[in-house]
Amino acid sequence: MMEFFKTVYGGNEKLFFTNTLFVCDEQDRPVATCLLWKAYNKFQTIHWFKVQKSHEGKGIGRALLSIIMKEVPNNEYPVYLHTQPGSYRAIKLYSDFGFHLLTDKTIGTRQNDLVECLPILEKWMPSADYNNLKTTEAPLNFKESLKSFITLEF
Repeated sequence: MMEFFKTVYGGNEKLFFTNTLFVCDEQDRPVATCLLWKAYNKFQTIHWFKVQKSHEGKGIGRALLSIIMKEVPNNEYPVYLHTQPGSYRAIKLYSDFGFHLLTDKTIGTRQNDLVECLPILEKWMPSADYNNLKTTEAPLNFKESLKSFITLEF
């Protein structure tokens, strides 16, 4: 994790901490976080989006994502994020916000395992939520730009 932090945010730590939203409990302990970050200085991405299990289901994640998405200028869409099938509740939330699952076999240098992950999502998500998921191919400019980067920034 530290290596990822250094690679992506190194030299921009002040910006990272300024732009990261935190939700704290009554004892001022962080229980949720979210960050809008311009990966590779090119694409808006969601980073560090997490709500502690003990605080899930209270609308905190939806509120954080609402605040973050309001910050995105109209000319900066689409917004990207990386997740995994075990985060099916978050995937439902992303879907509610209009995010689509990318169908490309590879995205940059990373293999996209969507085909293998869909059965997992189908098993764990309520049918109505699973059936509302949208898929799309990544925009060409996004795919072409990512080919020139060897680091993973989201």
